[in-house]
Amino acid sequence: MTIRPFPIHVDQSALDDLKQRLALTRWVEKETPDDWSQGIPLSYMKEIHNSWLNEYDWRPVEARLNALGSFVTEIDDVDIHFLHVRSPHEHARPLIMTHGWPGSVLEFMKIIPMLIEPEKHGGKAEDAFHLVMPTMPGYGFSGKPKTTGWTIDHIGAAWAELMARLGYTRYFAQGGDWGSAVTIAIGRADPVHCAGVHVNMVIAMPSEDVMADPTQAEQKSLADFMKHQEWGTGYAKQQSTRPQTLGYALVDSPIGQAAWILEKFYEWTDCDGHPENIFTRTELLDNVMMYWLTASGGSSARLYWESYNSINADPFDLPMGATVFPIDIMKPSRRWASAQYKNIIFWNEPDRGGHFAAFEKPMVLAEDLRACFAMI
Repeated sequence: MTIRPFPIHVDQSALDDLKQRLALTRWVEKETPDDWSQGIPLSYMKEIHNSWLNEYDWRPVEARLNALGSFVTEIDDVDIHFLHVRSPHEHARPLIMTHGWPGSVLEFMKIIPMLIEPEKHGGKAEDAFHLVMPTMPGYGFSGKPKTTGWTIDHIGAAWAELMARLGYTRYFAQGGDWGSAVTIAIGRADPVHCAGVHVNMVIAMPSEDVMADPTQAEQKSLADFMKHQEWGTGYAKQQSTRPQTLGYALVDSPIGQAAWILEKFYEWTDCDGHPENIFTRTELLDNVMMYWLTASGGSSARLYWESYNSINADPFDLPMGATVFPIDIMKPSRRWASAQYKNIIFWNEPDRGGHFAAFEKPMVLAEDLRACFAMI
């Protein structure tokens, strides 16, 4: 039950090892088309390589995370790392936010000030939240499960335990990607204390009624999802079937790990053709480092093996809000989602934005969270 401070400090030898590995990179040949259709282009990866080898500095990330409040607690034999950022407003509402793959708690850096001190960012003091941002087991600075069974439902129950240990008897939950599934799992595991949830990727399959008579917007959502299934799920198939085999390459090659991750920041964001139209190169590398330094390319992939084909689709009754961005993996209509989520209280479909909502559109998400949870 102990919660202990967890100051992050990567040994210099690990950073020196990274430089050595980057210097010895063996390159694949150039892709044959002049686009991203075969994956991340060689020319861009060489730019990433040069910046990473000659310009990048990890230490500011450590300082930022430690300044926010970095902690760890053991739950079911796994150390869970989390950030705990309390609002200066004592009566702020507790909110647990969960990232997914290939993200990390760094996704939340831009939105934190907007949520803990909303009066400085277009909101009011009564909109404030105390924030708990755990790192998924097998990811980043959390421990790596040594046994099977760390499914989405297990993580949801663990997050409920974490909130109890922190003394939060009434709280809200939010997440995207795997964090969306975990957020719903929290609500299922702890409906007495979790007062409501918000997700920015709604996981839902269309009902027979929708399939029989889809609207024009629903037809587009279905077509986009089918295209993703055909062309965009190779990573998920590999991670859900052979994460161990994949892990050998990802934890050995920094350029391999970076390419595996950065492709998704192109494909899943509203970036007008290049991820650096949305994020700085430093931000992208910061996130890659959360995987590289912790050698979590394989352990993070195991979540797919545990849960990719077994997400609970039973009816969900807690108050639920959603923000559905136009460039995301799943974009169900409210009618489509309501077949599973029986108490939708908030629904927004912004004109721009993609999969990594807190990272890409922090103000939009912050305003939606304020509006959603003010209704509960």
